[in-house]
Amino acid sequence: MNKITRKGATVDAAIEAALQELGLTREQVNVEVIESGKKGFLGFGAKDAEVIVTVNEPQVEDNNETDTDEKVTIEEPEQLEVEQPIEERFEEEIVLEVQDSSKVSDEVAIHETKAYVVAIANEMGIDDLVVNYEQDGKYITFQLESEKAAFLIGKRGQTLNALQQLAQLITNKFSEQFKVVRLDVGDYRERREQSLEQFAERMADQAVRNGRKVKLEPMPSYERKIIHNALSNRLDIETYSEGTDPNRYLVIEPMN
Repeated sequence: MNKITRKGATVDAAIEAALQELGLTREQVNVEVIESGKKGFLGFGAKDAEVIVTVNEPQVEDNNETDTDEKVTIEEPEQLEVEQPIEERFEEEIVLEVQDSSKVSDEVAIHETKAYVVAIANEMGIDDLVVNYEQDGKYITFQLESEKAAFLIGKRGQTLNALQQLAQLITNKFSEQFKVVRLDVGDYRERREQSLEQFAERMADQAVRNGRKVKLEPMPSYERKIIHNALSNRLDIETYSEGTDPNRYLVIEPMN
């Protein structure tokens, strides 16, 4: 067996699988990377790495020729840096580099953000995404439309919140001044806000009824703010946040 092809979650994992089967070390083989692999985004678009491992031919001493063999080195792909934040991985894959900072503008920022969101959607298997936007001063709202809207929203809006965070980073990478970015699918944000307000009232009533503070589940800062605002006029409870992001949560405590 002089050559085998193997797949793995990473290039290193694929190479290791091939070496174990061959019973050889890296110094005894030549490795060709066919696919570097992708970690995917929120579980979507992941792809295994694939390599071809070829056993090196035994060296035959030849006094008439100069040894010109060079040691084969394998460049590790950026995807192997498991500690690299997901926002940075997607920035590198889509290659969003500003060559001249004097050319940044709101128009460029909006264009690049739309392209960025569409690219991520494609990685998620969503190929019919339409992105429209509205701008009001420093606030930019991107409206997403797709037959696969549920995939864009995710459980309790977690996927949409992650996309919004990434879009915020990209917009401010290209914008002249700081912008606040909002992503929405249909009227999801409005419905979510109404649901949070109703939930806040129920939890406040529970806290007062039982005489004990209620700790809510972790949520993004703007959702915590919705609950704060919804309960701001109540004199029988107080609200405050505890913990650190992304696990920061809101507490509703009855007043004694």
